Order: sequence, then C-alpha cells, then structure tokens
Amino acid sequence: MTTATLPEAAISGDAHRISLIAGLRDTSVIVRRNMVRNVRLPQLLIFATIQPVLFLLLFNYVFGGSIGLSLGGAYGGKYINYLLPGMLVQTAMFSSMQTAIGLTEDLGNGVIDRFRSLPIARSAVLAGRTSADMVRTLFVVSLLTIVGYIVGFRTADGLPKLAIGLIFCVLFGFALSWVMAFVGLAVKTPEAANSAAFLPLFPLMFASSIFVPVDTLPSWMQGFAENQPVTVLADTMRGYVLGQEFLSTSPRSLTTLSLFSMFWIVVILVIAVPLAVRKYRRTVA
Repeated sequence: MTTATLPEAAISGDAHRISLIAGLRDTSVIVRRNMVRNVRLPQLLIFATIQPVLFLLLFNYVFGGSIGLSLGGAYGGKYINYLLPGMLVQTAMFSSMQTAIGLTEDLGNGVIDRFRSLPIARSAVLAGRTSADMVRTLFVVSLLTIVGYIVGFRTADGLPKLAIGLIFCVLFGFALSWVMAFVGLAVKTPEAANSAAFLPLFPLMFASSIFVPVDTLPSWMQGFAENQPVTVLADTMRGYVLGQEFLSTSPRSLTTLSLFSMFWIVVILVIAVPLAVRKYRRTVA
C-alpha cells in the first residue's frame, strides 16, 4: 500500500513543480508584453509621471507656506520634507489605477480573448499585469523622489533607508493593483474603471497624513485617519527617510509602523488576489 502511493506522490509533486515553473514563465511573458507596450506608447508613462510631479510642485509652492507654518520649525523648516514621503504613497495609489484601465482596454480590444486561446496559465495574465505595473510604479516614484531633491527635499538617514521606504511604497501599490484588477474586470470600460477606481482612493488620500499631520484633522476623523493604510504607509515612509525627527512626534515606533504596513499589504493581497482571479475566470469562461 505504502510503496504504491509513494510514486503517485512523487509524480504529483513533480507535476505541481512543473506547473509552477510554467506559470512563472507565462507571467514573465505577460510582464514583457506590458513593458514593451509602455515603451511603444511612451505617452502613457509620460502622463503617469507628469501628474504626481504637478501635485508635488503645486502643494509645495501653493500650500507649503500656510501648511508649513503649522509644522513650526520641524522637518528643517521645509514642508517638502514632510510632503514628499506622503506624495510617494499617493503616487503608488494612483499608479495602481492603471491596472484597472489597462485590463478594461485589453478586454475591449480582444487581447484577453487572444490570451484565452493560448496555452498559458490563467493566473499569468493578472500576475503579469500587476507585476509590470509595479515596475512602472517604481520608475514613477523614483523620478518623483529626484524631483523632490531638486526642490529641496533632504533625507535624514541616507539613501539605504530611503530605498527601504520606497520598497514599502511599491509593495503597497502592487497590493492595490490587485484591487484595481478586480475593479477593471467588474466594470468592463476604461471610463467606468477610471471613476470606479478613483472613488475609494479619494477619501483615503485626503483623510490621511499625506498632506498634513493627523492631529490637525477633526477629532472625529483622527481615529480612522491614523489607522487606515494610507496614513500607516505614509508614516512608515517618513520614519525611514526622516528618522528621529519624525519618530519623536509619532505615537508608533519605526518597527511598529513597518509591521503595521506589512499587515495592511498582506491583508489587501489576501482579499484582493482571490477575488480578482475568480472574477477573471468568470470573465473569460
């Protein structure tokens, strides 16, 4: 009995391993396809880059004077030092919207139907899309960081800590991309995807610490704002790039902020990935 089941278990394990390798290979093909599309349509990347840069410049130069005064002499007396980490998180949020829009365009153009006719893993289409969008997010937030340095931003703990903060930022965008994948598959058109993706992000963006400290918000809003994922990620980013200057006024340590950020990223992935994959299977069935 035992000797008969061992070969079956070995064969099953080999089949699973081969399936996993094939799925990763298929995912890499989809990633390459989406990256080539970005290169061939550079206007997509240009517009995705211009918007966060304009946001950063407008908030820094238009609102920086009044908001900067509320910060006192903190952060070197420069609002840009407080603003940029939060803007990087916002940029990752908005970059994730391209996943929804891109999927609806592929559905409308028949690209998804062509993928369905190919002998590739169904999960590769979504994994390839979200992974390619994560690479684009890394490019955009890196460029925004360079713009921040040009207009006066300075990190307190050096580039290694900044790199760690950017990793958290990009992972957050990757998690949200799976949410947007579900949204794009649910609404079917780019126009609807743009509106449906923006609506939940808009209140999370302004009811957070992206632009101002949470303690300046109305008291009834502070509990939500302090614990929602956007604030947690923005404060984690500030903990890494501003160091003790920010952490001395934060109710949480950098370790706590990092763990809380990973908690939100994992929770979003655990909920969004199965929903998106299930929706995709029903869409292409």
